[in-house]
Amino acid sequence: MPLRYLLPLLFATLVFAQLRERQEPPPEMPAHMEDEDESRIQRTEYAFNPIQARKEVQVGDFYARKGNHKAAVGRYLEATKWNPGYAEAYWKLAGSEERLDGHEEALSAYQKYLELEPDGKQSKEARAKIAEIESAIKAQATKDPS
Repeated sequence: MPLRYLLPLLFATLVFAQLRERQEPPPEMPAHMEDEDESRIQRTEYAFNPIQARKEVQVGDFYARKGNHKAAVGRYLEATKWNPGYAEAYWKLAGSEERLDGHEEALSAYQKYLELEPDGKQSKEARAKIAEIESAIKAQATKDPS
């Protein structure tokens, strides 16, 4: 058989073998075994870094504008870890948490904002939001006493 007929046959065989491999699901790890990679993952050690905190807030703003408040919350939380005194990050965190119906988390973020900036630009609005959220939590507690 000439080589020009064997090459396409060989190529087709390899392609079908790869497709067959892709269709098989990966083996399941037993529940009692720990993933080896978990111990190798580097944990982030946070130190005061206001530049990184600002970058995290900028990325969080991007996600918030896109409507992905879950991702925005993650970035705003990262910003508060890099700079625990960054009031703007707590303000934005509270707003995104509120949009996700995370009333307790939003309440604590608004309170932290007021702790950091009692006379800040949004302090009056933060006090109003705190009162609103507290009344909503009380109403929910009386509605569903479980």
